This record gives sequence, C-alpha cells and structure tokens, in this order.
Amino acid sequence: MHENELLAKVESPQALEVVEAQSVVRSALDGFDVANQRVLCIVPDSTRTCPLPAMIEVLTSEAEDASALDFIVALGTHMPMDDVALSKLVGRDVVNGEFDGHRIYNHEFDNPAELVQVGTIPASEIERLSGGRMSLDVPVTVNRHVTEYDALIVLGPVFPHEVMGFSGGNKYYYPGCAGSEMIDTTHWLGALLTSRDIIGTMHTPVREMINLAADMIDAPKLLLAMVMHGKTFRGLHAGGMIGAWRSAAKHSESLDIIFVDEPFQRVISCVPEMYDDLWTGAKGMYKLEPAIADGGEVVIYAPHIDEVSYVHGKLLDEIGYHVRDYFLAQWDTFKDYPWGILAHSTHLRGGGTFVDGVETPRIKVTLATKIPRERCEQIGLGYIDPDTLNPDEFRGQEADGVVVIDRAGEVLYRKQTETKE
Repeated sequence: MHENELLAKVESPQALEVVEAQSVVRSALDGFDVANQRVLCIVPDSTRTCPLPAMIEVLTSEAEDASALDFIVALGTHMPMDDVALSKLVGRDVVNGEFDGHRIYNHEFDNPAELVQVGTIPASEIERLSGGRMSLDVPVTVNRHVTEYDALIVLGPVFPHEVMGFSGGNKYYYPGCAGSEMIDTTHWLGALLTSRDIIGTMHTPVREMINLAADMIDAPKLLLAMVMHGKTFRGLHAGGMIGAWRSAAKHSESLDIIFVDEPFQRVISCVPEMYDDLWTGAKGMYKLEPAIADGGEVVIYAPHIDEVSYVHGKLLDEIGYHVRDYFLAQWDTFKDYPWGILAHSTHLRGGGTFVDGVETPRIKVTLATKIPRERCEQIGLGYIDPDTLNPDEFRGQEADGVVVIDRAGEVLYRKQTETKE
C-alpha cells in the first residue's frame, strides 16, 4: 500500500454509527492483509477525545485472523498509565498489561532499553526544514515494540495541533513512540516557527520531519484516522499514513476551526478534566491564541489541576514560562535544558518580544487552578483563585470581547485575517 493511498472513508453530518466505521475498517483491512501477521496498534492516551473502546472492539473483530494484535499507548512524554487507567482507556479489564489476550504497552521515552535507533536525519535536512534556524544530526529512535511486529496500525483522532499543524498520522510514531532526540527537536522546531503560525496548518516543516522519520520504520503501516467534533464521532479515514491523514485533516479543518470577526479581549478557557496538569491543559491556551487581541488575556479555568507537570514540573519551576525570544537571546543559559520543555514554555506563554533585557508578552496568561499564587508568580503566569471565579458570570459579554469557551483544548479559534492554507 502506498503512503499516499486512501483506501476508504466515511464522513457524517451527525454522529457516526459503529456499523459505518466497521465497514471502513473492513475495507481497509481488505487492502492491508494481516492474516497470520503479528500486528501492533498504536493508540492515544486519555488526553484525546475519541471512541477508542468501540474502535478497538471493531478492530479486534475485523483483524481476528492476525496471529497477534497488541497495543501501545503513544504517550510521548506523558505519564505512564496503570492497569486501572488502561482499563478505562480501552474499555476492557486490563490486568498486568493484558486484556482479552492482547498485550498493551506504555511508551517509555526516557528508558534507553525500550528504544532502538532506526536511522538519522542529517543536519542538512534539519537546516532545510528549519530555514537555517537549526543544524544538527537527529538520531531517530523509536520504541522497540514498533520494530518487533510484522505490521503496524495507527488508530487515533486528528485535531488542530500546536506543533504539527494537525495531530494524528505519523505523529503517533514521532513523538508518540519516540526517544527524546526526536521529541525535543520536533517541538523546538515548532516553537521556533511559533505555535500561532503552525496550528491549524496542513503543511508544516515539523510534519515533513516526522514523515521522514516514519519512513525509517521498516514495516507495512495502516492509518485509521478518526475525526471528532466535540465528543461526537464524525469521520473515519483509512489508508496510507499520509493519504488517510490528509483526508482526515481536511475533514477536521472543516469542523474544528472557528473563525471570529473580531479578536477576543478576554477568554475564560474552561479546560476539561481529561487534562490533569498544566502540561496537557495548556491546550486551553494554544487553541485560542490566534484569536486573542494584542494586550488581551486567556484565563485557564481548571479547578481540578494542581500540578504544572507531573513529569517535567521541577524543570519548569526552574525555567518558567517565557516568549520564544527570551530563550533565544539567552541560548547559552537554556540550550542544555530539554528542548521539548522549552517549547511547551513558549507555546503556553505565547508570542512576544525580548528586547534589551525586557520581556513583553503579546497577551496575558492567567491560571485559575489549584496551583498556588506563589508558584504561578514564580513561573511567570497570572493567578486567580478558582473559587472566586464563576465562568457563568462572564457569559453574554461577547459584544465586549469577553467569551467563555467550554471544553477548551480541541477546537481552534482564529481571526478571519489569519486563514491558513
């Protein structure tokens, strides 16, 4: 199967029925023979909205002639999931990393024993992709399980994304199942280009980089790309890793980008509980930044969040949240920190300048979480006691540029003048 091939798809104006999704999976597997093959399916963690349990049931039914069908959670640098969390994720009882005869693995980005190198992206390619902003050889490492199966299936949704433009597709390999070199380089490349310019864009240098890396994985690959609208399953696109992803991204573009005539002055961004720290909940900022007026404010309202990052919190306390140029102007100080953490910092802080030692962010970012005031101030963010903020009190103020966004983090808001191709 060619990478650009689209084998089957279905798009629904309402909720997509399981029987329709099953017919797409069946058609795709007709063109991607798994009989007597050991198959590994790469799936998202709980920070992605999609009907994963139902789709796993469909896949295990349609691929029953595979000699093995196992799963790996494309965690990137997110927290590992225990059996309880995995059970909720897949909708089956997981015991000791196994359910109904299927193994399910957590990706471990920081465990060298679980990684293998499949190639190198040379400095010349990184220079080209970055427009001369970066120059280094990047080892392409991936979770060893990805290289130990006969065939690979990616099953996950596609949304606008702050680093890749749109999520999904080969992103499930890199950074989803990658080692730190690919994670750090892709994210810092995205930060250099800026989230505001990349998010919701189909063709980006970062996407090209991960496609190059995925080509180094020597196994047949199938993509089952879901498209959501809120919590509603609206489409399934199946085929090659690039062809099916492009089809899904175009579908997502039509559903998950809202254009506004006038920029927002203040947004109460209500982050759902599936984002359990600021590292993941920062999507409540990413998806709104393009629609915020200069000098405006995003209030991340998430009373359930009490941690900056369960994995990277200590380093973020050292670094703080800053605009991109703050880091570039002091690169010798920051270059040895993980670049993925630097990228997260500047993505959340948004655009701005650093001139003559003075940092001037374009907009204000305020946390209404359980992260204490002192820590918010330490890391360079504003603070509101979440117990004193009632989002409902701000509804109906759109004429004044004040909006409340419920379930923030998946739909992208953009000014009409910032249309992307």
